Amino acid sequence: MSDLRKIIIDGHEVEVDPAMTLIQACEVAGIEIPRFCYHERLSIAGNCRMCLVEVVGGPPKPAASCAMQVRDLRPGPEGQPPVVKTNSPMVKKAREGVMEFLLINHPLDCPICDQGGECDLQDQAMAYGVDFSRYREPKRAADNLDLGPLVKTEMTRCISCTRCVRFITEVAGVPEMGQTGRGEDSEITSYLGQTLESELQGNIVDLCPVGALTSKPYAFTARPWELTKTESIDVMDALGSNIRIDTKGREVMRILPRNHDGVNEEWLSDKSRYVWDGLRRQRLDRPYIREDGKLRAASWAEALDLAARKIKGAAKLAGLIGDLAPTEAAFSLKHLVEGMGGAVECRTDGAKLPAGNRAAYVGTAAIEDIDTAKAILLIGTNPRTEAPVLNARIRKAWTQGAKVSLIGQAVDLTYDYTHLGTDRAALSAQIGAKHDSAQGVDSLVILGQGALREADGAAVLAHAMQIAAESGSGLLILHTAAGRVGAMDVGAVTEGGLTAAVDGADVIYNLGADEVDIAPGAFVIYQGSHGDRGAHRADLILPGAAWTEEQGLFVNTEGRPQLALRAGFPPGEAKENWAILRALSAELGKTQGWNTLAELRRELVAAVPHLAMIDEVPENTGEALPLGPLGKADFVMAVADHFLTNPITRASSLMAELSARAKARAETRMAAE
Repeated sequence: MSDLRKIIIDGHEVEVDPAMTLIQACEVAGIEIPRFCYHERLSIAGNCRMCLVEVVGGPPKPAASCAMQVRDLRPGPEGQPPVVKTNSPMVKKAREGVMEFLLINHPLDCPICDQGGECDLQDQAMAYGVDFSRYREPKRAADNLDLGPLVKTEMTRCISCTRCVRFITEVAGVPEMGQTGRGEDSEITSYLGQTLESELQGNIVDLCPVGALTSKPYAFTARPWELTKTESIDVMDALGSNIRIDTKGREVMRILPRNHDGVNEEWLSDKSRYVWDGLRRQRLDRPYIREDGKLRAASWAEALDLAARKIKGAAKLAGLIGDLAPTEAAFSLKHLVEGMGGAVECRTDGAKLPAGNRAAYVGTAAIEDIDTAKAILLIGTNPRTEAPVLNARIRKAWTQGAKVSLIGQAVDLTYDYTHLGTDRAALSAQIGAKHDSAQGVDSLVILGQGALREADGAAVLAHAMQIAAESGSGLLILHTAAGRVGAMDVGAVTEGGLTAAVDGADVIYNLGADEVDIAPGAFVIYQGSHGDRGAHRADLILPGAAWTEEQGLFVNTEGRPQLALRAGFPPGEAKENWAILRALSAELGKTQGWNTLAELRRELVAAVPHLAMIDEVPENTGEALPLGPLGKADFVMAVADHFLTNPITRASSLMAELSARAKARAETRMAAE
C-alpha cells in the first residue's frame, strides 16, 4: 500500500494513512495521548491543548496532535521519516502548564462530584498535576443551567472543551447549546436558557470529561466502584443498541452505551438510558388469580394447575407474543401452544410481515450500510421517534452528501429531506421512476412499521421491495419491537394474522403483549413483568422476569442476533420466562425436551440455524412479493408517544415527565413577532 506514510513515534516506526491526525497515528502505535476536547466522532476543536506533542525539526514549540495531520509533517534533512515525541521534557512541561491553567478555576469538588472515579480531568491531574497552586486570586464561578430532568449541571467545573456543543449540533442535529463570551467570561449555555429537546441529550453526560454535566436521576445514588457491570442489549427499540447495565445489589442504578460500530456506534437514546426507574415500579412479583372480578394472590402450584386445566379444556387456544419477549420464550411458547393444537402470533400490531421470507420481514441491508449510502428513501417512518440513534446515523450520511427522501407525514428529522408525499399514491409513483439519485451509488430504502399495519400493508411492502429492486437499493425494515424479528425467525405466526389467531379462542396465553386489546369472553393467562394493560385484562397472572433479569437472545431490526445477559434477579416469586413455560408444559403432560436454557438454545439453533450467528448479520434471502392494490390513505406513524411505548416505559415516572414535556412543546406555538 504505497499511499501509507512512515512516521517515527517515540522510536517506533509505523505506517499510517497521511490523512490521519497525529493523535490517531499515536493510537495506531499503541501510545495514548491525553485529551479533553478531542473525540473520534466529533469535529476537531483543538482548544484544550492537552494533547501537545513535540515534532522534531518542526516549530520550537509543542503542536496540538489532534489538529495536525501526518501529511503536514516534514521529512528529515536526508528524507528520513518525520519524528514525533510524546514523552520529551518539552511535552511534559507543556502538558503540566496546560493542566495548571485548567485547574486554576476548577473547584475542589472531587469528594462530592458524581464524576469522581470516572473523571478524565482527575485521571490526567494524577499524571500531570502539581501538588500546589500559584494562583491567589478569587476563582471564577458560573451559574448552573437548567437543561431539563435528565442532565444535571455544575458549570463552575466546566473546562470549555465544547464536546457537548459539538455533539448536540453535529450528531443530534438540534443546535440547542453554544458558547458565549470571551476569556474568563466565556461559558457554555443553552439557547435562550431553554431546556434540551433532543432524544439523545444523555450522551453529553458520557462526553463531558469533567463533572460539569452529570446524570440527574443517578445523582448521588452510587459510586462507580460500588457497581456490578453487565454487558447487555437494549430492548426499548428494535435497533439492539449495545449497553452496559450497572447494578448495586438487586437494583439497576444506570444504563450506559457500549461501543458497537455496526449498531449504535457509542450513542444511546434517552429512553434506553433513563428507563431503569421503570424496572422498580408496577412489578408483578407473585401469581394472581381473578375471582369475582378481583385478583387474589396465589401460589405457583395453584396458578400452574389452573392454567393447565384451562388450556386442556380449551376448544381453541391462542398464544400472543409481546414486543419485549426474548427469542427463547417465543420459541418455547410456540412449542407449547402448537403442541396443544393452538395458534401463536407475534404480529400483535397487525403488521403484514410475511412468514418465512426473511428478506421481506428484515430486509437485505445492514444498519452500517447507512454510512456509505448516497440516497435514502424513507417510507411511512419517523426514525427520530422509532430509533433515535439510527436517525443520527442517517443524519451523518446526510452531512456527507446523502440525499434523503420521505414518503409519509412531514416531520422534523434533524436533517433536510425531499418530501415526496404523504399517501399511497406517492409510493406507487415511485414504481418505474428513474431514481436518478440512486443510480450508480449505494442507496437504501427504509420501511417503517406504520406503513405495514393497515389492510394494504402487504401491498406496501411489495411496492417497497419493487422500488429497492428497480433502484438497486438495499431494503431495511425498521421494526419498533425488540422481540419481533426473533419471534418471526422461529415462525411464531398464524395464517391470517392476529385476527385469525384470536377470533373464537376461549383461552389466550398472553406472553407480555401489552399493546393489544383482548375482547371480553376468553380466559386470559398473562405472563409478564409489569402490571400494565395485559395484566388488567388477565384472569390469571404469571410473573415473569424483565429483560435485565434473565439471559435472552434478541434479533435486531437488521436481523443480527445478540445476547442480553442477566444483570440482576426478578423480584419476589417472579421466574424467568422460559422456565415458567417449561414448568407449565410438565403440568400439561407434554413436558418440553429441555431442562436448562443451554438445552433450549440447542433446540432453538437446531430449528433456526442462523440464530447461532451471534453478533453477525446473516445474508437474508427471500422472494419478491406480488404487487397488490394499494389503498388511498395517508401513512401513519408507528409510534404515537416516543417515551411511552412499552410496559417498562409506562411504569417510569421519568418517562412520564419527558412525555408530558414533549406534548407541551408540541402544543406551544411561538408568537409571530
